[in-house]
Amino acid sequence: MKALPFAIAAAPIALATPAVAQDHSMHNMPGMTMPAKPAAKPQAKPVAKPRPPARAKAKPAPAAPKRASPAPAAADPHAGHDMSGMAMPTAPAQADPHAGHAMSDSPATTAPPDPHAGHDMSGMTGEMSQNMGTGGTALPPGNAPAPVAPEPSYADRVYSPERMAAARAYLRNEHGGYNFWQVNFNLAEVQVRDGDDSFRWDGEGWYGGDINRLVIRTEGEGEFGRGVEDAEVQALYSRSVGPYTFFQAGVRYDFKPNPSRTYLSVGVESLVPYWFDVEATAFLSDKGDVLGRLEGFYDQRITQRLILQPRAELNFAAQDVPENGIGSGLSDIELGLRLRYEIKREFAPYIGVSYDRRLGNSARFARAEGESVGGPSFVVGVRTWF
Repeated sequence: MKALPFAIAAAPIALATPAVAQDHSMHNMPGMTMPAKPAAKPQAKPVAKPRPPARAKAKPAPAAPKRASPAPAAADPHAGHDMSGMAMPTAPAQADPHAGHAMSDSPATTAPPDPHAGHDMSGMTGEMSQNMGTGGTALPPGNAPAPVAPEPSYADRVYSPERMAAARAYLRNEHGGYNFWQVNFNLAEVQVRDGDDSFRWDGEGWYGGDINRLVIRTEGEGEFGRGVEDAEVQALYSRSVGPYTFFQAGVRYDFKPNPSRTYLSVGVESLVPYWFDVEATAFLSDKGDVLGRLEGFYDQRITQRLILQPRAELNFAAQDVPENGIGSGLSDIELGLRLRYEIKREFAPYIGVSYDRRLGNSARFARAEGESVGGPSFVVGVRTWF
């Protein structure tokens, strides 16, 4: 019972000891003077932005639009601490990227810096003009004729002018002026009709370039067992007068029928629209006879190798030539339809039908000689070129 009053008296001392031990305010440490706590935390005032250095006066800048007042800044965590003795390093000032540049009138856009600012470009205009020369797109305006195209002259430093002239002439000849040739037999066939089987040919060969050519043309027909009845050959000078048209002039010689004849030949060969090959020729004989011929054909491709060719030939005469069995007017016609298959482009056998007929006085002369005036026939032949 004596200990109970003692425990009650010691309880306040035991409870106060932890509170003293946990006091970290260090107010009782010698030499330490702590500032008094502020009553309230002041709000930081917005710092005014530094203005850029003065610029050249160009145009008065429009008044800046009013902006809403900035929100109050957050409380400074270092407020209330004496930091006057701490020296903070200062960051180097950056150059203003817009210094020395005039600002545009628009407040929303800023002109990009001039990449050539500070560079003297006064002497570049003359240098550029000197490097561009006076040709090409640097020609002065006006109606002067175009300058002569320059010739390559590097090889002239090594070879003589004579050898270079010959080499350039050969080069031009190979690139557009080259001469070439072709032989083409459009018809080489056997005509089968009742009791009068016959044969026929029609072909030409030429040599030259795109403008000037020498053309040798021949055609004729005959009967098996009786030989050649009609045969002619022409030697023509062919001159291109358009992209698809040739003017032709020369001589024609008829071996058959007897008596033979020599003609002056003048005509036109053309590829007309829709790919019709047309020839129109006039003949003047050494006896004064005037003849004419009009022929044409068309290649209709059914496939890449199967081709149908309709063909027509009409012969005219200005007067009767009884010794050669030719009557005036439309003397004879030939109409044909041939279907060929190109085993190769250069070799194509064909079959078809043909109808030929002598008309007017030509038919009368044929009957007087005991000859047929013509009719339909079945044909088998080959078209070839090389």
